[in-house]
Amino acid sequence: MTYSEPLVNFIKSWEGLKYIASGDPLVKGVRDVGYGHVLMPGEDIPYVTDHEADELLRTDLQEVVEGVERLLTVKVSQCQFDALCSFAYNLGLGALGRSTLLRCLNGGLVDAACSQFTLWCHAGGREVEGLLKRRVAEQAVFHDGDYSGRP
Repeated sequence: MTYSEPLVNFIKSWEGLKYIASGDPLVKGVRDVGYGHVLMPGEDIPYVTDHEADELLRTDLQEVVEGVERLLTVKVSQCQFDALCSFAYNLGLGALGRSTLLRCLNGGLVDAACSQFTLWCHAGGREVEGLLKRRVAEQAVFHDGDYSGRP
């Protein structure tokens, strides 16, 4: 599978565009640029254009797609796949791989998997309203194919 264009727009709306690299307010020591492109040690991208931000997003998203495909053991719909990719883009493939969400889905418990999204809304030991809103929006994509949820 691959990601859809509605997913690209969905992620753009949730990540927002940072033209200048800066620290992530929710994750200490992490710097990002563009639409949530995390700068790795030694990677020096002080700023991006619109085109460069889009290219970084699509490159990062392709890595997420490949990781999600490796983690899945069942067939899923495009909207379910997109929701998982958004989740992993935001939280990382490791979080998805360790999640009850993935275990439920791979075990055929689709409704139980869907209910897991909203449990992933904490940072620094506290619930973050913006993360909860994103998880609710991902849940809607997963369940109904509704990409309209925006921050």
